[in-house]
Amino acid sequence: MLDIAAELRAWCAERREFALATVVAVSGSAPRGPGASLAVDAAGTALGSLSGGCVESAVHALCLDAITSGEGGVHRFGYSDDDAFASGLTCGGVLDVLVTPVRGQDPVRPVLRTVLDAAVGGARAALARVVAGPPEQLGRALAVHADGSYQGCLGGAPALDESAARRIRALLLAGRTGTAELGTAGGLCGEPLTLLVESAAERPRLIVYGAIDFAAALARIGAFLGHRVTVCDARPVFTTRARFPDADEVIVDWPHRHLAAEWEAGRLDARTAVCVLTHDAKFDVPLLALALGLPLAYVGAMGSRRTHTERAGRLREEGVTEAALARLRSPIGLDLGGGTPEETALAIAAEFTAVRHGGSLFPLAERRGPVHRRPADRGPSPIAGPEVPARTPRPARFGTNVP
Repeated sequence: MLDIAAELRAWCAERREFALATVVAVSGSAPRGPGASLAVDAAGTALGSLSGGCVESAVHALCLDAITSGEGGVHRFGYSDDDAFASGLTCGGVLDVLVTPVRGQDPVRPVLRTVLDAAVGGARAALARVVAGPPEQLGRALAVHADGSYQGCLGGAPALDESAARRIRALLLAGRTGTAELGTAGGLCGEPLTLLVESAAERPRLIVYGAIDFAAALARIGAFLGHRVTVCDARPVFTTRARFPDADEVIVDWPHRHLAAEWEAGRLDARTAVCVLTHDAKFDVPLLALALGLPLAYVGAMGSRRTHTERAGRLREEGVTEAALARLRSPIGLDLGGGTPEETALAIAAEFTAVRHGGSLFPLAERRGPVHRRPADRGPSPIAGPEVPARTPRPARFGTNVP
């Protein structure tokens, strides 16, 4: 839903009636994961996508029905050999899709609007909807803010909303979209509930240390990938806005001092990627000694293999453990064979993307299993809905060596 937040917010401001279809679970191979949404208004206008085209027509019809009837629900779309031309996933996966009507007086409307306002404004908020549980509670929604305050109702006792808000806030602060299970412990739920939690959080950080031409290319591709990009270097003559127009911030400071300040201010998290392009010991040794001790998603350093060996020795002298050194991606990037700044930036971005999502780094043609592999793909979804007939249809090496 958050991928179409700006457009949905405009629909809400116009008081337009629509239905929102959101992927809540994926099994096997499917193009998009939980949180992907398709919105359809009463005139049939559509926003967003669920599956790259496989099931859009069937979901579009379900949305129109929900606007008319005011009733939503969870629907399953899967592969079927019996009807090769029915709507479904040609890639062989299974999607569970929650369809929610958002009409003039529907209680979900103000809750949805709260989260959309936050998402568009760059604030943190999460939307949680019941996707499995008693029929009367399906689709009920809760909006939760970073300070723990919440709006809406899941349809049970107030203590249920308070308990759910704590669980939802934990996902929000981690910047995660996924499901949360609420059991019957304590008598809060008559039956277990499953919530889909969509978190509107700040963009993940990409911090590039070293104001060189490779940094300009990396800032450009990082911005394209949706990161908040910072370029930092202690040399003011090189660290200018004119040289890095694609960066959100261009900072003149000693790299290790800048990283320490960012950490102390709470501006880093487990999604942050740090790329050290200086390959100058006076800059990168204190910086890497600090970075490798923080719970960051990715820490990579540019340089030849000789530079890496010498740098690793200095880091050991600084007290960096072997376990911490093992987290260092150096020489930085994947071996794509290119050497220009743009090609090197692509190699680096490919590596930190793979690390962030748990990619295998193998060519898809040489890897078995679903193409769209996700951590949540662990057998059938626990969310059951009516099944909709479906439609048929060399390991990468590390090291971009820049001396």
